[in-house]
Amino acid sequence: MEEFLAQIDSPKDLEKISADNLYKLAQEIREEIIVNLSNTGGHLASSLGVVELTIALHSVLNSPKDKILWDVGHQSYAHKLLTGRKNKFNTLRQFNGLSGFPKRQESIHDHLDVGHSSTSISAALGMACARDIRGDDETIVAVIGDGALTAGMAFEALNHAGDLAKDLIVILNDNEMSISKNVGAVSNYLDKLRTNPKIHKAKKDVGYLINSIPAFGDQLLKTANKVKNSLKYLLVSGLLFEEFGFTYLGPIDGHNIKVLQEHIKDAKNIGGPVLIHTVTTKGKGYAPAEKEPSKYHGVAPFNIMTGEAKSKRTKKTYTDIFSQTLVDLAKEDESVVAITAAMPSGTGLNKFANEYPDRFYDVGIAEQHALTLGAGLALNGTKPFVTLYSTFLQRGYDQILHDICIQNLPVKLAIDRAGLVGRDGETHQGVFDYSFLRHLPNMTVMAPKDESELQVMVRTALNHDGPISFRYPRGEVVGVELSETDNTLEIAKAETLRQGKDGAILAIGSMVHPALKIASDLAEEGIDLEVVNMRFVKPLDKQLIKNLADRFNLLFTVEENVLQGGFGSAVAEFLVDQNLNVKLKRIALPDEFIEHGSREELLAKYGLDIAGIKAKIRAVMQEG
Repeated sequence: MEEFLAQIDSPKDLEKISADNLYKLAQEIREEIIVNLSNTGGHLASSLGVVELTIALHSVLNSPKDKILWDVGHQSYAHKLLTGRKNKFNTLRQFNGLSGFPKRQESIHDHLDVGHSSTSISAALGMACARDIRGDDETIVAVIGDGALTAGMAFEALNHAGDLAKDLIVILNDNEMSISKNVGAVSNYLDKLRTNPKIHKAKKDVGYLINSIPAFGDQLLKTANKVKNSLKYLLVSGLLFEEFGFTYLGPIDGHNIKVLQEHIKDAKNIGGPVLIHTVTTKGKGYAPAEKEPSKYHGVAPFNIMTGEAKSKRTKKTYTDIFSQTLVDLAKEDESVVAITAAMPSGTGLNKFANEYPDRFYDVGIAEQHALTLGAGLALNGTKPFVTLYSTFLQRGYDQILHDICIQNLPVKLAIDRAGLVGRDGETHQGVFDYSFLRHLPNMTVMAPKDESELQVMVRTALNHDGPISFRYPRGEVVGVELSETDNTLEIAKAETLRQGKDGAILAIGSMVHPALKIASDLAEEGIDLEVVNMRFVKPLDKQLIKNLADRFNLLFTVEENVLQGGFGSAVAEFLVDQNLNVKLKRIALPDEFIEHGSREELLAKYGLDIAGIKAKIRAVMQEG
């Protein structure tokens, strides 16, 4: 039963709780997170790891005047519980409920909408600059994980912050992994800092030695500083951050509230940019999550006692099909290479990595680098598949344009989690990739109707001599029989799946099978529609569209992408350019960011489920 969390309606209420009882509060917060996420799902391990840190921050700082910016936001659940949202916490990530990430419209204690990594330091620095222009004095803190620190943007921000020398606190929450195990030189550097006790003892000894020397003027002070700096270089501790212009404090125990509070207070008093390096355990307090933090990073509803998901998958996912297909192709072709950005498990590439470790590259949270790395690999004779979620592919847009498409390089973009992904909300919905890829010269854009066609598209991409992308949705496959052939698709060739006489539905990707169901249902109402699986957003099957325009007065396009600039727009542009006199109704997602909720709830809300699409078609048919 809650004793202390029940007393907390805002961070100021932490003053009521004694130092010793703050640890009991931490335990209650962990229990609240575990119990609720067992029903709703969510980001479990990361939030469990920062409970004490969250309590320490809110007990020292004066939120919302003082601003805490959570990088990515996976770890913000304890923050939500301490800032007046505990009574709604059971609605986390549910339709019309609390967001799974910090959200400004949700609370005055949330100062930055996030969901993608490595933005916090830049935003915090911007806020610090604005604070100083206004002449105010609030404390601004960016909390960033060691995984997010693998992204170049974080280092750009550190570099600028050190140069400006603004009062700013960066807390490096070091739990040794982001979603999957961290990679790279920065991760190795942090390993050395957190595991070498000699460094910490020597730092203390040096500080004591210098402080014990009597002050005989400026010259001695300068000499002492030179000695300290020389030893600092020798000992390496925090050197990377201090060279950026930060005062480095740590590493410290991220689960010791008293030590955390002391260091946060010290950082405020020191002034200028300060980095506090905390070491935490991801998943702390829940044994299954501590043992397998990657598995419990994002969870579906689960059984608390066993840690197992409450509902088992009955079918494979599109990610499973892509993963196995790529492994099979790699057996046939030694030039196949796979690249991902800190998501080997999420993208299914862990299987490829186990089979072909010398042909697999996890670049960390660095999508821009992943894409240009792919360009370099393609330039030197390999066939790279860069595998990213749709929402993260956005971060490498210039690299697609400048490094891949301009040079017409055969880089294959495998776009996972395309379309509505559900409960992660605005920051993660993969509904823009048709729009931002199709206008790039040399780019081919595909989308399969089901798992069998996905296999064929992977092989088509392998053999294509130029930039090519294929997108596939999150979740379970349709359930069709898999292809056992070595078929590839003819570029820009669509297929007619159903004949009709009253008009045609041109569907793409995840909307093809629903379109067939819709046509079947409407046929019972006397509306006879042809259904075409377009397969390609770019290039279009222009001859087929011309033939349809000659035969029908009415065409529909259906896609799981935003309306602006997507597949329907491509068809509309072609019809206008060819002066084809046919009525076109485009059915897609609206010009707005799509909130969180299940995919089914969101499709229904925006009229992109079977009932909604049928209603739109009926309305157009009745107009004549």
